[in-house]
Amino acid sequence: MTALSRRTALMLPTALALPSLALSSRARAQQPVEITIHYAQPAIFKASYDAIIARFAELEPRIRVNVVTTPNYEEGAQLLLRQAATNQLPDLSYQGFNRLRIFAERGIAKDLAPHLAQEGNLVAAGYTPTILALGQFGGIQAGMPYAASNPITYYNADLFRRAGLNPDAFPTDWDGVIAASRAIRALGDGVEGLYYNWVGDDWMFSALLFGHGGRMLTKDERDIAFDGPQGLAALRLLDRMVKEGGMPNFNAASSQQAFVAGKLGMVFRSTATLRNIINGTGNSFALRTTAMPVIDRENGRLPTGGAAGMITARDAAKAEAAWKFLRFSTNAEGQALMVINTGYVPMNQLSIDDPRWLSAFYRENPLFLAAVRQLPISVPWYAFPGTNSVRVTQTMVNNLARIAEQRATPEVVLADMASEVRRMLPRRS
Repeated sequence: MTALSRRTALMLPTALALPSLALSSRARAQQPVEITIHYAQPAIFKASYDAIIARFAELEPRIRVNVVTTPNYEEGAQLLLRQAATNQLPDLSYQGFNRLRIFAERGIAKDLAPHLAQEGNLVAAGYTPTILALGQFGGIQAGMPYAASNPITYYNADLFRRAGLNPDAFPTDWDGVIAASRAIRALGDGVEGLYYNWVGDDWMFSALLFGHGGRMLTKDERDIAFDGPQGLAALRLLDRMVKEGGMPNFNAASSQQAFVAGKLGMVFRSTATLRNIINGTGNSFALRTTAMPVIDRENGRLPTGGAAGMITARDAAKAEAAWKFLRFSTNAEGQALMVINTGYVPMNQLSIDDPRWLSAFYRENPLFLAAVRQLPISVPWYAFPGTNSVRVTQTMVNNLARIAEQRATPEVVLADMASEVRRMLPRRS
């Protein structure tokens, strides 16, 4: 892969007038700098960060990069909140889009606008206003979007054929999906029909809620809005997947294992796991991907998942080095390395449009196109306000489990979830 020519290194502050001080500044700039970066979900992201770190070391040999990881975004957010209280933060952290807000509101994330102001024509560099907006919270550019995802459909074309279904005409609505699940389960031998990856956080619930045209909170964020007809429809659909579609009580890992083993017909989850699923499947069956089934054709939307890098370093030299790494990881070359090693959608338009980067890759790897084609109906992953945002997410997951495990009806779950989340929202006068 041919690398884009990089811009010259960011200039050091020029306000130092005395020659001796300027010389000292230049000497410091030539000294090695060691930074620590944090990212979540190494099971998905490790290959991409490893590739980016290796290439960055070639371009910036004086900057040494240490890595800290957490299993998921939620633990990553909790880790940084604890470290902020003890002044032990990493210099750069890649957080889930829905967690940037809390770090912006607490002053932990540095405003990246001054760095971007030195970059010249941002659109020409691939940073469109739409992309940058995903990292804007609290009136600042809290993060640089690194990887985006939306939920897609993975399915086993061989199981479709065995069940008498046409793999070239995947159902476009959930009624058809549930019917297909029953047909595939009828094959027996431990084969399951579908799994909707509701576990972990509120993201896949929001896909059903937004798909029905609903929203999490009211526009003024003073109250919840998911307790209306759209939220009930979302929970009833999840309930139907269990009752009518026979959805097993898997978790994220076991559902992926069943799918790559050829024992699960369909799985609905983030495009982020696409590379892992491709590698796990190999040539054992015909893997297909397609869009999520349409719910509301006019108002339906899908959440944008993924991560953005935010700088937390307070030391000037480390902050400068962290920006250089963040800038590379989000430029066209870094984004190409990210995409081919995961399944995420790039957060740099140049990496998609420029033939040196991903245009040929998408032509040769059509499985990656499902998420790209859903971008026109993708909206930001909702970030709950206030200090209880992580607790809100866990509360919602706990309530969704009651439906997946058939311990409560959608009506009861919605009422309980609404009551519990409402109590955790910030009080407003």
